[in-house]
Amino acid sequence: MLPPRVVRRLVCTPLLFVLTFLVVVLFPAAFVVTSLAGRERKRALRLLCFSLTWGTRETAAVLECGWLWVRRRTHDDRHYDIIRRYVGALYASAQRRLGLRVEVDGTWDGAGDGSAADRPLIVLSRHAGPGDALLIVHHLLSEYRRRPRVVMKALLQLDPCIDIAANRVPNVFVTPGGAADAVGELAEGLRPGEALLIFPEGGNFSPERRRRAIRRLARMRRADEAARAAAMRNVMPPRPGGVLAALDSAPSADVVFVAHCGLDHMATVGDVWRRVPLTGPVRARWWRVPAEDVPGDRDARVSWLYENWERADAWISAQRAPAPK
Repeated sequence: MLPPRVVRRLVCTPLLFVLTFLVVVLFPAAFVVTSLAGRERKRALRLLCFSLTWGTRETAAVLECGWLWVRRRTHDDRHYDIIRRYVGALYASAQRRLGLRVEVDGTWDGAGDGSAADRPLIVLSRHAGPGDALLIVHHLLSEYRRRPRVVMKALLQLDPCIDIAANRVPNVFVTPGGAADAVGELAEGLRPGEALLIFPEGGNFSPERRRRAIRRLARMRRADEAARAAAMRNVMPPRPGGVLAALDSAPSADVVFVAHCGLDHMATVGDVWRRVPLTGPVRARWWRVPAEDVPGDRDARVSWLYENWERADAWISAQRAPAPK
């Protein structure tokens, strides 16, 4: 019986090539048809052009990985260059076609301290809306020249580029219930110039998921965490297991917290259709906690994690508050 990885690549990679070929061949006709459509034609044209970029850039990235495989360089650092070009092209296309604008408040630099600027980082981000992981990885690779190690859902390996490129550099794909040990192993040996990216909520924010998470804490008799989670309206309670494992495995790493808003209401394909082009910016706020300021005790770390999540929740509420008249 073939391993799941081989089955995925035998099925999904040819499918990617076929779909990209069809998009390229049919693009002129589809462009004409959407141009003649009704009032939604501009929106359709934007998504059509973005889809063309996505397919062609993903195909190019997979072919580049194949060329490195032929040359027996499957663990070559050039895979980071492939990923950088891929996410950079999607980011630029989203700016041109989908109206993406990102406004960032804060910095991941070492607050002017040269000795701290290059320290390894553990990046803990809110997860809300399509593409937020891509935006963060783009900033890590292109703006800060960091090599990311990302904790991702195993299901994402159905994407051929993610499956092939991301499995050739330090990343981990997790399934529910098995994340903590895998995250701890990934954090081991985290070096200067690298960053471990974790989404502690475990999935994209939605009101129903938030309610389920609070009920889960109550069932586990974690009353204090349930109460604190209920008070946060814009985020889901963080799951501390993977974060604690990462802190234990990389005690010299600084921690960066990322809050963002602007993609929250794009949970379905219909939401994306209705909200393209984006009329407002995606706003992000991040702050850095030096390793020496991270609590050492487990319970203190959980409370500290919630404190920073509450800070993110308050910031998001402030962004949504109506401007004073």
